[in-house]
Amino acid sequence: MDDAMETGNLAPYQDRPRTFPNMRSKPSTPLVFRILMTMNVRLLFVLMFVVFGGIFYIGASTSPIIVFVFSICIVSFILSIYLTKWVLAKDEGPPEMAQISDAIRDGAEGFFKTQYGTISKMALFLAVVIFGIYMFRTTTPQQEASGIGRLTSASITVFSFLLGAVCSGMAGYVGMWVSVRANVRVSSAARRSAREALQIAVRAGGFSALVVVGMAVIGVAILYATFYVWLGVDTPGSMKVTDLPLLLVGYGFGASFVALFAQLGGGIFTKAADVGADLVGKVEQGIPEDDPRNPAVIADLVGDNVGDCAARGADLFESIAAEIISAMILGGTMAQKCKIEDPSGFILFPLVIHSFDLIISSVGIFSIRATRDPGAMGGGMEDPMTILQKGYSITIVLAVITFGFTTRWMLYTEQAPSAWFNFALCGLVGITTAYLFVWITQYYTDYKHEPVRRLALSSSTGHGTNIIAGISLGLESTALPVLVISVAIVSAFWLGNTSGLVDEAGNPTGGLFGTAVATMGMLSTAAYVLTMDMFGPIADNAGGIVEMSQQPESVREITDILDAAGNTTKATTKGFAIGSAALASFLLFSAYMDEVASFARVPFAQVDIAIPEVFVGGLLGSMLIFLFSAWACAAVGRTAQEVVNEVRRQFIERPGIMEYKDKPDYGRCVAIVAAASLREMIKPGALAVISPIFIGIVFRILGYYTGHPLLGAKVVASMLMFATVSGILMALFFNTAGGAWDNAKKYIETGALGGKGSESHKAAVTGDTVGDPFKDTAGPSLHVLIKMLATITLVMAPVFL
Repeated sequence: MDDAMETGNLAPYQDRPRTFPNMRSKPSTPLVFRILMTMNVRLLFVLMFVVFGGIFYIGASTSPIIVFVFSICIVSFILSIYLTKWVLAKDEGPPEMAQISDAIRDGAEGFFKTQYGTISKMALFLAVVIFGIYMFRTTTPQQEASGIGRLTSASITVFSFLLGAVCSGMAGYVGMWVSVRANVRVSSAARRSAREALQIAVRAGGFSALVVVGMAVIGVAILYATFYVWLGVDTPGSMKVTDLPLLLVGYGFGASFVALFAQLGGGIFTKAADVGADLVGKVEQGIPEDDPRNPAVIADLVGDNVGDCAARGADLFESIAAEIISAMILGGTMAQKCKIEDPSGFILFPLVIHSFDLIISSVGIFSIRATRDPGAMGGGMEDPMTILQKGYSITIVLAVITFGFTTRWMLYTEQAPSAWFNFALCGLVGITTAYLFVWITQYYTDYKHEPVRRLALSSSTGHGTNIIAGISLGLESTALPVLVISVAIVSAFWLGNTSGLVDEAGNPTGGLFGTAVATMGMLSTAAYVLTMDMFGPIADNAGGIVEMSQQPESVREITDILDAAGNTTKATTKGFAIGSAALASFLLFSAYMDEVASFARVPFAQVDIAIPEVFVGGLLGSMLIFLFSAWACAAVGRTAQEVVNEVRRQFIERPGIMEYKDKPDYGRCVAIVAAASLREMIKPGALAVISPIFIGIVFRILGYYTGHPLLGAKVVASMLMFATVSGILMALFFNTAGGAWDNAKKYIETGALGGKGSESHKAAVTGDTVGDPFKDTAGPSLHVLIKMLATITLVMAPVFL
């Protein structure tokens, strides 16, 4: 090979062995997994028996419901192991496919290790800060009555925060681990059957989804049961069970902290590489997407895994954890106000709902089978979105049935015998909201529908008209989701208020819990939704491997169809995540109001924005959303510039790349994007963490000197309210506009409006490039941000008083 290089007598690139660089100098598997893999199998089984035995003992000492939750989660983990073995048993195809997959895996695992090493250091620093704050904060009357001092409270919060951070990181690793191993198997299956390739991608996503949701549920359950036993809850002189959920808020904050930085770093990585690869490869050089001659192509494929898989796993983990904890807080508060004799049903209800989610989503995942299809024979194949929608419809139907059963089992009380039925209707409102969100987002982002086709048509008149049409489509797409969320919140609140549950004064108290139940209904199919989300990047990677390994055009056609469906599923699941974030943030806001009232020992039920300082807090909250979005998009732009310069340099200095006579330096682009994304994620992430704390402390001091003791808490509440509203709208715009631009390009690549290489296609590529940081960096980071703002205010509430 060296002689051939020196003499220039290289055979065509396609005819030579295609090898790709190993980008990792040492194993990047997390230490805990490496230790487990080196252990003796019998010792590992004994260790697992002891651990699970201890967990079940703590659960049995708490409630039979906790034992039920533990059992379902463990069964789901066993099922996920089966899915893993099933996927890994599939072949990896020819050697060139395996080599490309290895390069992607090495790059993704190397970046994950470095990124999460940075995040862990920041989390440890923040844990020390939280501990210090809690050592000097006030305590609630309930904590004083139960003998929980500042040290105990600080230790509990810090432990919960670190556990949430660790579990969120593990959820991200699981999402990435399966995607970097399933991609090549989907590519290989596409050589035989489109339906088989679809099934492998879905089951690989299903493994990740079951583990992520199961970890979120069992993590909260273990924490709840441990504190219940350790603190002797409900024994004379100890804490009441209705106050216990407040001790779990640190878990949600830890999960959201890691999810935000994972989403930022992964989003910057994936979109900077994608933009750089597209601008130089497609627009300047006129080569196809994922062409092996493009030096940034491996970085682009690595980005799909660290951005769309690892970050989304951490994101959904955080969403479920935050929703469970906020619903438990509101359920405990309502049960206390209504003097319900056994409040455990209202507190543990969210855990049971998500346990059933694991069951019904598993049915939906296994409903997708590799039946014989004509796709392998070069004919038409059934639309992948239709197949995925059938699985989702099955999951939705089962969710309605299990939700009704669970509300009757858990929420029946003699004080209001029909209340459970009202709450079941609240759940139905949430399930319907989820379905409508998926449908609306699909309508605006799938090229089978009119909006994306209009956007593609605008590309025929140039780059500028494509950008204008895409922005207007994104702005328009916020209307229907906002109307749906509005109807859902009002309907659920009204159903809860008319449930018959009243406090001692006869006032209805079920409204907020009704919205909590609606949020649970929306997330009651979360595992299947995450499966569809993971399907997208796996299909995208599979298409890249097929293109780079130069498989026949018929194979690429199959992966292109799967990729287009994956773009739609990613957009729809992001829309789903935004909708659930809106409802969850409303719950967390209500929980914040309750916590402030508990610490201040005075009622805190309203926030008056007519007060100048409070209105300013709202302005600052909205500004935070725009500034955060600007910094996130700018980070992608700066990193993409470095990629563009590097790719251009390689094409100039190695002209043989275009003739397949010289090989690009893929590793150089990966290294550039990795270093830049880690550097760029710090500033917007720090802004999100520091801003609410700084604003609360400043206005607390101002309130102290002006005679308004609750001013800091009120300003933070206003900031949170305005940030939530602005963030939801901005995230909807980013997500839908970016997804529509992407699929408008895919539509043209099917042969419409001149097909690949046409002027329309070049304009569509520009639109897709603009939309990349919208849909995969700023948009997903925003809905994580608004939940993190809510959890950080919950944890830091005493600081504002």
